[in-house]
Amino acid sequence: MKVVFLGTPSFVQPIKDELAKHFTLVNSLDEADLGVVAAYGRILTKQELNAPKFGCINVHPSLLPKYRGSSPIQQAILNEDKVSGITIIKMDEEVDHGPIIYQESLELSSDDNFDILSKKMFFRSAEILPKIIEDFTADKIIAKPQDHSKATYCDKLTRESGFFDINPPAGGPPSPGQLDRMIRAYFPWPGVWTTIMINDKGLRIKFLPASPAGGPEKKLQVEGGKPMSVKDFLNGYPQMKEAIEKLGVSS
Repeated sequence: MKVVFLGTPSFVQPIKDELAKHFTLVNSLDEADLGVVAAYGRILTKQELNAPKFGCINVHPSLLPKYRGSSPIQQAILNEDKVSGITIIKMDEEVDHGPIIYQESLELSSDDNFDILSKKMFFRSAEILPKIIEDFTADKIIAKPQDHSKATYCDKLTRESGFFDINPPAGGPPSPGQLDRMIRAYFPWPGVWTTIMINDKGLRIKFLPASPAGGPEKKLQVEGGKPMSVKDFLNGYPQMKEAIEKLGVSS
């Protein structure tokens, strides 16, 4: 079978690698028997979706119809969900709208961040996808329509998504729990950051997890510098002690 894979970020590479072991990869939808899409940065047209003999399927990192859109992993972390999952759908012209071919749940941990979860979800997707494709194209799987009345949506992220104003007149910073979820959801991009005024100059500060697994001991990174512990940051900027403590960031 000829398969074309359309996926943009590096964390979907395991899918492409696994497909290459079982099928013949081609370069265009017109050549393919099936299109496989995962975290692709463009919406396909009706003509493109219908070009392959079996159409196109999409690997989506949520339990559709929950969290349609481009940031489902981040949204699950921000909402403190205990369970998310993987959904494979037969694509139609609407975003994340097509009938469900396969779903699998995944328990989430309070240590998970986007980097960890994206790799975990798409690695698992790569493991199961070849068999699902074989069964789907052999009519052994009947795709089931989503319950569109239960659909929820997540926003497209921008660089500003991770910004918060640390100053009370603007509403004040997030709670310690909210900040923790933001740091994990937006790691490594777009990151969580704020701007502080030092000697009448704005200084951008980025908040980072202490390790790839997250955890309570965050690190800070001053624009143009290297990540540092909260203790080292406060040694250099002692005037920020009260504001940092309110954020619940351990030193």
